[in-house]
Amino acid sequence: MSSPDVTGSSRPPRWGLAAKLFTTLVLLGAIAVLVTGVLGYIRARDALEKAVFDQLTAARQAKTRQVETYFRTIQSELRLLATSKMVVDATREFRIAVDQLDRAGAPPDLRQKVGDWYAANFIPEMTRILGREPALSDYLPVGGAPYYLQYHYIVESPNPERRKLLDDAGDGSEYSRLHAIYHPLMRAAATTVGLFDLMIADPKSGRLIYTVDKEVDFTTSLQLGPYRRTNVAAAVARCSQIADPSAICLEDFSSYAPSGGAPIAFMVAPVIAQGVVIGALVAQLSNDEIDNVVTGNRRWRQEGFGDTGEAYLVGPDYLARSGPRAFYENRENFFADVKSVGASDEEIADIQRYGTPVLHQRIDTQATRAALSGVEGTGEIIGYRGVPTLASWGPLAISGVKWALVAKIDSAEAFTPIAELRRDLLLVGGLALLVVASTAAWLSRALLGPLRDLTAGVKRFSAGDYAVSVPVRTRDEIGELCSAFNGMVEDLHQKNVVIENKNRENEQLLLNVLPAPIANRLRAGEERIADGFAEVTVAFADLVGFTALTSEMPPHDVVMFLNGLFTRFDVAANDLGIEKIKTVGDAYMAVCGLPVPVANHAERMVRMAIRMVHITREHAMEHNVSMKLRVGVNSGPVVAGVIGKSKYIYDLWGDTVNLASRMESGGVPDSVQVTRPVYEQLKDQFVFEPRGAIEVKGKGKVEAWVLRF
Repeated sequence: MSSPDVTGSSRPPRWGLAAKLFTTLVLLGAIAVLVTGVLGYIRARDALEKAVFDQLTAARQAKTRQVETYFRTIQSELRLLATSKMVVDATREFRIAVDQLDRAGAPPDLRQKVGDWYAANFIPEMTRILGREPALSDYLPVGGAPYYLQYHYIVESPNPERRKLLDDAGDGSEYSRLHAIYHPLMRAAATTVGLFDLMIADPKSGRLIYTVDKEVDFTTSLQLGPYRRTNVAAAVARCSQIADPSAICLEDFSSYAPSGGAPIAFMVAPVIAQGVVIGALVAQLSNDEIDNVVTGNRRWRQEGFGDTGEAYLVGPDYLARSGPRAFYENRENFFADVKSVGASDEEIADIQRYGTPVLHQRIDTQATRAALSGVEGTGEIIGYRGVPTLASWGPLAISGVKWALVAKIDSAEAFTPIAELRRDLLLVGGLALLVVASTAAWLSRALLGPLRDLTAGVKRFSAGDYAVSVPVRTRDEIGELCSAFNGMVEDLHQKNVVIENKNRENEQLLLNVLPAPIANRLRAGEERIADGFAEVTVAFADLVGFTALTSEMPPHDVVMFLNGLFTRFDVAANDLGIEKIKTVGDAYMAVCGLPVPVANHAERMVRMAIRMVHITREHAMEHNVSMKLRVGVNSGPVVAGVIGKSKYIYDLWGDTVNLASRMESGGVPDSVQVTRPVYEQLKDQFVFEPRGAIEVKGKGKVEAWVLRF
């Protein structure tokens, strides 16, 4: 009789619960690491792509606003000039003087000298630009007045490089007498607004009867001769038919021979007298200003575009309106790239001959086509260099032109961090699997169901589910931990709601009294905010006659009057990137160059001062009161910081601030008075009149200049 096999019945199970749990946890851990890594990689790529698109869109929108603001500013200034008595009188009187010279004619020897000057100076330049020698007769002026005036103001100019500085040619003509009166005023207006040239056209004869720069289009006809098909002729012809003071006619950029073939746009406003158009005020706009805005003065890396990013403008003809980055950084590679994507030899030759891709490089991509059709968007496209790029595109809202702006960066550069992330994920994933295996060996023996519930609750809570509740299945330590977790979640949820509400309130209060960068530092926990700035520009403005005026006005009217004026000041400051510091009574203090430094702080502040004087005049006229504004401007170092505990205030200190205040208090009503540092920075951009040394408390004699505008 055989004995029973007791050996097999006493052997432990081959796959116990701990082994199964260990295997399951390891498999789950491996899957989790794999899925997390893959999803993390995909989401990181998507997030990076979104971040790049957001950055490109923000840059595009910022540059779009800058370009649109530039044109709106020129339009406003041109309307104001066209309606001024100075321009109306100058138009009327220049027309008469030019007609007199036409009737008088020009001697043959004078005509010969003008022709010789064209042959020696203008025709060689046109030959270089056109690639062929044009006929001299195609560009010679027509009529006695153009020959006479071009001889005296161009051929015989004592300063050929800066002919606009000549006020009177000394020929004794009526035209020169008028020119000596109006030219300094028109030159100052063109400089103040920042125009390449400012001209007056006679719609009847079609002549440019006055120009600031005295190029070869001076007193020539826009109806006959070489310039009859130019964009300035089209703009003048169109605007001369509109007897509306608010009308503005803008013509897109085109190569303009008198300016050496450079890309030039023209903006025209009608000059109206007694309801009749007697002339056209023409602003000549150089492409350089727009190119500087779009390219950020060619500081792409500083603007966050990396090594291949950029922004560029394209017109309705798909030709560039701003220079691509590669043209400025590496022209050899630029020409190689455009040739590789199909650019013709003629197109490349034009770019080389004119020295610019503007109006010569064709950029026809998915982005430019969509933007020119009026659609904003983002996406990965093939760029004008034939490589994949991430791009953001959209149209510009400028009346008279149809432009598109594209901001882009090469996909290879944008996704460089993804390759590094992939390598890091593989390394971290391997380490994570080792950790999972080690942890699973312990968890399989120690923790089971309740801990899984608690883990699931923690994950839900970390994902943002503040209503999570973990079931309490046991009364041991794990059960107590689950109960404590439930209580903690509820408490944190309530506190989080209170904290979020308080944070929103505090943020709004801080932004109402402090600049955004300073408010951010204060929120970050910085207690003593004090910074030194090596170069800023400070302005003080004070109303003259306001105290006497308020004695005759009810308190409510005083507050409403002052609030309306200072609100207009604030709008101007915001347009120019200027930080208002404070107002004290009827005094207004502002600074440019902090808390974010800017290179042209002095220029911005002077333009702000000019606007403040004009705004005060308009405000006084609207309210039928007698009141003027004094403005003092100074540049130099300051100390800025936040003072106060219960009531914050951001203020400035230093000699620069004190001297700016003294410039205002010692200034002349209805004027802007500046110190030497401001004068030295801007003397080539604005017209200043020396006032001499004035007495300044604590400083003695200090030189001062008065801005003429």
